[in-house]
Amino acid sequence: MAGVSDIEKMLAEAISAIASASSLQALDDIRIRNLSRKGRITSILKSLKDLPLEERKDVGAAANKARVAVDQAIKDARDRLMASKTVSTLDPTLPGIRNEIGTRHPITSVMDRLCQSFIRMGFAVAKGPDVETDYYNFEALNFPEDHPARDMQDTFYVEGEKLLRTHTTPVQVRVLETQQPPIKVIMPGKTYRNETVSARSHCIFHQVDGFLVDQGVTMADLKGVIYAFCRDFFGDDVRLKFRTSFFPFTEPSAEVDISCFLCKGKGCPLCKHYGWLEILGCGMIDPNVLSHAGYDPEKYTGYAFGIGVERIAMLKYGITDIRLFYENDVRFIRQFK
Repeated sequence: MAGVSDIEKMLAEAISAIASASSLQALDDIRIRNLSRKGRITSILKSLKDLPLEERKDVGAAANKARVAVDQAIKDARDRLMASKTVSTLDPTLPGIRNEIGTRHPITSVMDRLCQSFIRMGFAVAKGPDVETDYYNFEALNFPEDHPARDMQDTFYVEGEKLLRTHTTPVQVRVLETQQPPIKVIMPGKTYRNETVSARSHCIFHQVDGFLVDQGVTMADLKGVIYAFCRDFFGDDVRLKFRTSFFPFTEPSAEVDISCFLCKGKGCPLCKHYGWLEILGCGMIDPNVLSHAGYDPEKYTGYAFGIGVERIAMLKYGITDIRLFYENDVRFIRQFK
C-alpha cells in the first residue's frame, strides 16, 4: 500500500509530466493515468478503507491533495495549450496554403487600357468631383433649361443646384477655365443617371471623355484621333463608320460604329446581325461652350469625344448583361485573370 511519501513522489511525477506536455492528447493520457477510475491516485483513495485507522487520515489527506493539484494543473495546461499557436492540431509538416492571387476588375482594366491609348497620343489626364453643380453639368455645356436631361427622371439631384454628374464632360469646362490652349485632355471617371437597371443599362457607369482645343482644329483631326484609338484598341483591321447625331455641347456631332470584331461585319447576335457596333459619341465643341469658358470661338476650335467604358468592356469580353460588373461575384471576376 502506498504511503504519504509515495503519494508525494507520484504527485511530483505527474506535475512534471503536465509541465512538459505539448499536446491535449498528452494531457489526457496523464489524466487517465492518475485520475481515471483505475488511475493511481483514484486507486489509493478507494483503498483507504483497508488501511489502519492511524494511517488512513494522513494517506487520505495526501491523496486528496494530490488529486486536486493534478486536476488543477491539467486544467491550467489545457488553457495554455488552447491559447498557444503550437497546439497539436497544427501539423507543421503539412504544405502551406497558397495565397489567393487577386485580379483587377474588368472595368478597371478596360478604363486603364483606354487611357493609356490616348496618353500615348499626348493627352493629359484630368479628374473632377462626382457631385457637380447645375452650371458645370448642364448650363456651361449648352444644355437649354428645358432640355429633357435636366428632368428628375434622368438626373440624381442632391440638394439645390447640386447633383451627381451625368457625364464626365463637366471636367472639360473646369479645365478650360484654368488653362490656356493648346489643351489636350482625357477625363476618366464614374457617372450617374436615374435609369432603370437592366441587362443593358445601369444607374452607375464609367466614361472616358476627351477633348482638344487649339487654333485651326478641324473634324479631320477628330477623325484621325478616333481612327488611331480604334486601331490601337481593336486591331489594325477594324473599320469605322461615322453617323450624324446630336449632342448639346458639340456641333456637328457624330456617333462612331466599328465593324463587329466577332463576325467581321457579316452579322451575328453580338451586333444584332447589323455588322456594326456603336462605341462612342463625338463632335466639334460648340462655340457656345467655348464662349462660356472665356474663349473666342472665332480664334479657337476644338473637338470632344466620350466613350462608355462598360459598353467597350461588354464588347471586348462578349458580356451580355451589364449588371454582372456590379454583383461582386468572385466566379465572374476570376475569369479575367
